[in-house]
Amino acid sequence: MDRSILVAGAAAALLLIANYSPAPAASKEILELQRDVATLQDQMRQLQQSQDRQLAEIKTLVQQSLSAANDANRSVAVIQNGFQQNLRDQENKVVTPVVGLNTRMDNMSQDMRTLQQAVSDLTALLSKMQAQLTDLNNAVKVMQAPAAPPPGSAGSPGGIGAAPGGMPGAMAGGPPPSDTPTMPASALYDNANRDRQGGKLDLALQEFSDYLRWYGNTELAPNAQYYIASIHASQGDYDTAIREYDMVLEKYPDNNKTADAIYGKGVALARSGRRTDGAKEFQELIHRFPTNPLAGQACTQLTNMGLKCPSTTTRTTARRKKAGE
Repeated sequence: MDRSILVAGAAAALLLIANYSPAPAASKEILELQRDVATLQDQMRQLQQSQDRQLAEIKTLVQQSLSAANDANRSVAVIQNGFQQNLRDQENKVVTPVVGLNTRMDNMSQDMRTLQQAVSDLTALLSKMQAQLTDLNNAVKVMQAPAAPPPGSAGSPGGIGAAPGGMPGAMAGGPPPSDTPTMPASALYDNANRDRQGGKLDLALQEFSDYLRWYGNTELAPNAQYYIASIHASQGDYDTAIREYDMVLEKYPDNNKTADAIYGKGVALARSGRRTDGAKEFQELIHRFPTNPLAGQACTQLTNMGLKCPSTTTRTTARRKKAGE
């Protein structure tokens, strides 16, 4: 039962008893009722006292809880402040040096790029100087070469040692190749390349051959060897072209014409009926030079042969194995 209802009922009962005056001949029930009311009043007083004590205890506990919460808030604030201060200290101790280190690394990277560019420029300059020295050396050899014999002397046309018909022996039997350059390397290469582009393939072959004989160790020697092979391939002489492509790959490994030579060799092999060997060359090109435009053409060649083109993953794995990863 609700405590307020009980209190209200007790108060009403007390009011009735207080206003009631029993007759001299009050019955026994009235006396018992009075005793019960007195007992009820005593219980109400005890209940009120107990309620007051409980409310006081609850109030004390609430105050203690509030005090503990305030203390906890202050402690948390102190801890948070200390944590933030530690973070700031760590930032000052770690982040600032790291930023400085990044700046130094950027400066070092820039210096390295500058150094690489300087080395590249120096290499190009040395190559030019080497070509100039080679040209100068060849010019000196030309100047030191003995003059041609005068007419009527031995070995001259119509003279002693002349071949029948008035032709010199050198012309009749074919002149032996001269070891003395007749022109500078750059001029000879430019002439050969111009004749190749102009369709004078036989003349270009001779000029590229002369270039390799006199300047076989220069930077453009792999190009000359490759063009010799490509000229033979364009003339349908695939067997000779294959041998010349092999010269590019064996005598000048890892040059700027390596991928072209592998592709040209594959095409020459396929057109000469050796499709399996040609397919191997195309696969080798894709494995070694997966980003080269010729790798796409090699893939097309394999597809036309009815073979599967190696996937990008296969190309990457093969390239890593070749690099020793």
